[in-house]
Amino acid sequence: MQDPILFALAVLSLLATPGPTNTLLATAGGTVGIRRALPLIGAEAAGYMIAICTLGLVVGPAVAAAPALGVALRLMVGVWLLVTAWRMWHKGAAMMASRGTVVTLRQVFVVTLLNPKAIIFALAVVPFGTAPVLPYLIGFCALTAVVATGWISAGALLGRAPAATGRHTVVPRVGAAVISVFGLLLVTSPLVG
Repeated sequence: MQDPILFALAVLSLLATPGPTNTLLATAGGTVGIRRALPLIGAEAAGYMIAICTLGLVVGPAVAAAPALGVALRLMVGVWLLVTAWRMWHKGAAMMASRGTVVTLRQVFVVTLLNPKAIIFALAVVPFGTAPVLPYLIGFCALTAVVATGWISAGALLGRAPAATGRHTVVPRVGAAVISVFGLLLVTSPLVG
């Protein structure tokens, strides 16, 4: 996708779509507020950059040659999401009570690194091999920061009501439930399809 406007529209539409990374960002905004959640944007950008470059240059051709590798990757991502959801469900309230963060830089980085959207970005959106790719990757990072700030802000806005009523476990548990749905979809899709 070499047209910069189409590239930007494709990136914005995919990044804005709810998914595991966006769920973590919204959960962070809802539990610790906008200012404390902003450093997570760097973890998201790093995760996407590593995934997109690795997928676009190495893994994409390997998966095309060996479809079983794609199934194994999907299962691995699904299991990681389920583990992340379990931790958020069971430890979220305790971490909030101790003023810790429910969502860590590591979680955002790994979930983004394994995010299925990276496959679409790497194989269909970023123009590997057909144009100088660096300007597109820089633009991708800028768009990531804008969308991530939106998800964090939305989470902060939605997290105010439970916090005001003393229901601090609601936000991390809703986030955990959503992430577990994405994990279950990834784990069961190879079995059904």
